[in-house]
Amino acid sequence: MLRAENLKKAYRRHAVTVPVLNGLNLDVRAGEFLSVVGASGSGKSTLLHLLGTLDAPDAGTVHLDGRRIDNLPARDRDALRNRTFGYIFQFYHLLPELNAFDNVLMPAYIAHSTLGWWKSRGQWRARAEALLKRVGLGHRLTHRPRELSGGELQRAAVARALLTNPRVLLADEPTGNLDAETGGEIVRLLREINREEGVTIVMVTHNLEIVAATDRVVRMAGGLLADEHPKPAPHFQLMAV
Repeated sequence: MLRAENLKKAYRRHAVTVPVLNGLNLDVRAGEFLSVVGASGSGKSTLLHLLGTLDAPDAGTVHLDGRRIDNLPARDRDALRNRTFGYIFQFYHLLPELNAFDNVLMPAYIAHSTLGWWKSRGQWRARAEALLKRVGLGHRLTHRPRELSGGELQRAAVARALLTNPRVLLADEPTGNLDAETGGEIVRLLREINREEGVTIVMVTHNLEIVAATDRVVRMAGGLLADEHPKPAPHFQLMAV
């Protein structure tokens, strides 16, 4: 479904060039929950940004359903990021001036003109409320980010990522700011969403304890895909959240 071919990426600051990806290849299967693990600086987040067209490779290509997407016009890439990809970040990126309900609605606000929003606002508001209830925040709709715990912030971010029914969720260290128990709850929630709704998930993490909940694990080292990494024994049971 999602394919990276010979991806190369380097970052430059003044006269210094730092290579990050060095010809990486990766295939993501439709409907799978894939973990990408590796040490800090191995290029995991850069890979995720290239897969989701948040950044462009220096060389190589990214394909979705056989169609190259990394070189699409900006408007088409914007549409992909709004409708096809959902993003979950380590630092949540919720807008502090908005409550949880309006933060979840943000992708719909962005996608529509003023007139388009007013015509369809009822269905979007109903979906946002249903998603917040789905992730256990039905009682927190009017709370702003400063009034939410770390786990609640990440649950709101998951709901926001799901608003437009994306086909792919890209999760960048989604448990990195959470304690072990809360992080386990977030991964169980993602596993449940993956199984029940068929959403493809690519999660990057350095935490080997949480990857037991996923279908496949690959390891990055030196800007390349090193191997498929054997999963450790589960440290928690999968269950409904």
